[in-house]
Amino acid sequence: MTAATHSDHFQAPPGTPGAPAHAEGRRETLSRRILRGRPDDPRWARPAFLGMLLVIALAYLWNLSASGYANSFYSAAVQAGSQSWKAFFFGSLDSANAITVDKPPATLWPMALSVRIFGLSSWAILAPQVLMAVATAGVLYAAVRRRFSAAAGLITMTVFALTPVAALMFRFNNPDALLALLMTVTVYCVLRALEGGRTKWLVWAGVAVGLAFLSKTLQAFLILPPLALLYVVSAPVSVRKRFGQLGLAALATAVSGGWWVAVVELWPASSRPYIGGSQNNSFLELTFGYNGLGRINGEETGSVGGGQGGGWGETGIGRMFNSEIGSQISWLLPAALILLVAGVRLTWRAKRTDTARAAFLAWGGSLLMTAFVFSFMAGIFHQYYTVALAPYVAALAGMGATVLWEERGRWWAGFALGVTVAATAVWSYVLLGRTPDYIPWLRWAVLIGGLVAAVGLLLAARLGRVLALGVVGLGLAASLAGPTAYTISTLNTGHQGSIVTAGPSGAAGTGGPGGGRGGGPGGGEGPGGGMQTPGQGARQGAQQGGQAPGNGQGNQQGGGFPGGGTPGQGQGPGNQQGGMPGGTGEGGAGGGGGGGMGGLLDGASVDSEAKTLLKQNADAYTWAAAAIGSQNAASYQLATGDPVMAIGGFNGSDPSPTLSRFKKYVEDGKIHYFISGGMGGGMGGEGTSSQISAWVEENFEEVTVGSATFYDLTRPKS
Repeated sequence: MTAATHSDHFQAPPGTPGAPAHAEGRRETLSRRILRGRPDDPRWARPAFLGMLLVIALAYLWNLSASGYANSFYSAAVQAGSQSWKAFFFGSLDSANAITVDKPPATLWPMALSVRIFGLSSWAILAPQVLMAVATAGVLYAAVRRRFSAAAGLITMTVFALTPVAALMFRFNNPDALLALLMTVTVYCVLRALEGGRTKWLVWAGVAVGLAFLSKTLQAFLILPPLALLYVVSAPVSVRKRFGQLGLAALATAVSGGWWVAVVELWPASSRPYIGGSQNNSFLELTFGYNGLGRINGEETGSVGGGQGGGWGETGIGRMFNSEIGSQISWLLPAALILLVAGVRLTWRAKRTDTARAAFLAWGGSLLMTAFVFSFMAGIFHQYYTVALAPYVAALAGMGATVLWEERGRWWAGFALGVTVAATAVWSYVLLGRTPDYIPWLRWAVLIGGLVAAVGLLLAARLGRVLALGVVGLGLAASLAGPTAYTISTLNTGHQGSIVTAGPSGAAGTGGPGGGRGGGPGGGEGPGGGMQTPGQGARQGAQQGGQAPGNGQGNQQGGGFPGGGTPGQGQGPGNQQGGMPGGTGEGGAGGGGGGGMGGLLDGASVDSEAKTLLKQNADAYTWAAAAIGSQNAASYQLATGDPVMAIGGFNGSDPSPTLSRFKKYVEDGKIHYFISGGMGGGMGGEGTSSQISAWVEENFEEVTVGSATFYDLTRPKS
């Protein structure tokens, strides 16, 4: 086989030159096509594919309710959207539409519809995220299988599902799960368009990007430069038509993502909720400021922390591999990079329109572009953002491993396979060594098994079939053992709060400002000591002291946040009662500090007395209460089921409502109680939140219920 035809033996997609004739024009029912698969598939391919989807669904549904309301910030918005269609449309935090979350609402819509149908519960909120994991795995298989083998597709699905951060975020209610699914769909559609220069598939790619924009704004655009360049270079149509098709795709993106933006910007501000995260009540400002360029340069008005070394971790080329990020995503990242180079090398002399090379460049370009931006962004960055890389890493692993195996007769292909497995084993050894008390023998087993398999792969062409397959099995086992262990740990653990990490306790370092020590049972420093990210104290507290089913959470009242105490010293209860339906307590989503005080990253603990107080005559008010900070307000709203106004939005720093507006609400009898504590009054004590707090404390009667303090806004001081 000459270099020019290296990729000719890859299976051509139906409808392209070289595809089996009987695959053209075949008409079957959808159900038969799902069960039978492609005509040229081996018999085991479709059962294995469907079985893998089922395994992913069952594994990700396992222990799902342990996370309770997960991120109460988004759960409260889901609850609001299930009660009010206006809140559903805008993504309001409360059904009375005081303020929105700081993201567009597309990711909330599936969860809100689920809650409308099934009622408010952990499963109703989180199960749609699990379905997104199944859909992502299915799209990955379809994309890889079209141009490569069924085995490549199955390896891709396996690598994706066993990525720890994927097991975390596709069971959590942040926007990242839907974003990762839509980005995977985008790459799939571009690859379909490249098969024959078909406009409709490029337009569908544009639609996917537009919907992704409505999930997490500008992050959806990260992969557009490499994909657009790839299409301009490789599409099998004239140059003029290529640019015309890209223009139509851009139009599709603008329409599918811009219609909601246009409605919000044109809607009278007086009759819609305030746009959370903005300083001027503008979604465009939010998009290009706090959620846009501010994430890149760290200049995020209304934010906290940020900057290189200023709380969001060190930036630089090694960021994806460091102690904070590495265990979340990087297990097979070295392998993906090696296999990307090998795949491009193998197809380098193929014709310009070769779809095998295009597949490597599409997934590889998306990986490199996203990883580069993540590595150098100076603004808010959390470990779980890296779930966006999981589909790209998985596709490169599946395609590259199977292609090199098919070419193992060439010395360099066998060498590349061996190097890939060896590098993966060594890196897994390093990552596992960062948690030395977690299955201590595993890192040595991975290292030894990986190195033995690497030597065997170098000689694979000379081995018999049985022995060669044994070497392959050993290599796969060694490569996947580390991430599998961390994924199982993730599936067995509940996660709550705004910053969550995958893997066993201590697997990731502090990724945001204010990381206090994890709370053990009853408060105090969590077992194991050391700085921990929010949620790690909860995991250790659960293991050591037990907690209410599905709702325990280690509180992190971080240093450096308004009202958060001194850096690195925030502590709180790690054994809070939960308040979701079916739980054992009456609280909101997890453990804020005592007395109803919520932190920036975690909600407040709501006891039964506070819940009873807020629910008294709540129907007579637009808002049962108002609280500073969205997490604090969300906890009380989830506990009572009644709207609670979040003063100042997520950070407590948004100028909403103004003091005069708040006074008008109180005068009109729209708010019953003001909840003391929370974020402590906004940024630096000078914002609107501080002004409202001071005015309330000066003019209204204090009501103490248990350890929580409220102010009755219907009872002014005499």
